[in-house]
Amino acid sequence: MNYRTLGKTGWKISEIGLGTWQVGGGWGSPFDPKIAEEILHAAFDKGINFVDTADVYDAGLSESAVGQAVRERSERIYVATKCGRRIQPHISETYSTEKLRRHVEDSLRNTGLKRLDLIQLHCPPTSVYNRDEVFGLFEKLRAEGKIAAMGVSVEKVEEAKMAMEYDVVSTVQVIFNMFRQKPAEELFQLAAAKNIGLIVRVPLASGLLSGKITPETTFSKDDHRHFNREGKAFDKGETFSGVPLEKAFPAIEELKEIFSGDGALAAIALRWILMYNQVSVVIPGASKTSQLEANVNAGQLPPLTKAQMDAVTKVYDQHIREEVHHLW
Repeated sequence: MNYRTLGKTGWKISEIGLGTWQVGGGWGSPFDPKIAEEILHAAFDKGINFVDTADVYDAGLSESAVGQAVRERSERIYVATKCGRRIQPHISETYSTEKLRRHVEDSLRNTGLKRLDLIQLHCPPTSVYNRDEVFGLFEKLRAEGKIAAMGVSVEKVEEAKMAMEYDVVSTVQVIFNMFRQKPAEELFQLAAAKNIGLIVRVPLASGLLSGKITPETTFSKDDHRHFNREGKAFDKGETFSGVPLEKAFPAIEELKEIFSGDGALAAIALRWILMYNQVSVVIPGASKTSQLEANVNAGQLPPLTKAQMDAVTKVYDQHIREEVHHLW
């Protein structure tokens, strides 16, 4: 495992982390604490020391599983969670420091930890990034010893830029993959200049970049890839990175040709992200240990060549850019 620095936190974290949304609800399968425990400990055994969860993942069960597994280990493991999505309706007017404080304290109880390493605002409405009192709350929580660091999980590059104006913000979590390249063009250098840690989520575009989804693939009614393609439950950019499937499939075929003989496309897609040294950690999910092992092994692939990187950009420009670049 290779390790990178998470911005101004100074923490040395595994460049391949673990996202826990895929362990349970939202992906068509109910939360299973035994499977979660197995995946978490397998991740730690392989050198992963950064886990991302959220209070809304399985109504706190994900946080509880993460906290229990971390408490059972002797090595230093960093826990990142999120707050804010439980606020309904999910608009700026219903956000309050009282609710956010209560949610942070709920996460402390769920995890059983004395302090949260990283708490992130969970994709709040854009206008929340202009509210000084919201970010001031996390200054207070840090002073109280309830959190070590604060970050934001954003939908849009512009939201990341707004958040980075606050000194308390140490990290930005953003969607970035072969089908969502805007952050590399407009965010990465700015984040590096401000020493902001970059956490990359949805690295495989909800499985599209595994190359295993076809036009015939179906998803269960409880899988967000079935019910959220048009953003009915949350931002549609979280599902397939917002790319229409009819645009994605020709692009995927071209990617397979570019990397023919170089191994699984999923591993190459993760290695592509790690080619950007501004990225601190990428957090693919895993619903079974074999997926976890494949994710970890991706970090050991040789660097992609300039020709390969240029070819991926060409595919994006020809098939994907006009669908997503202006939206997020």
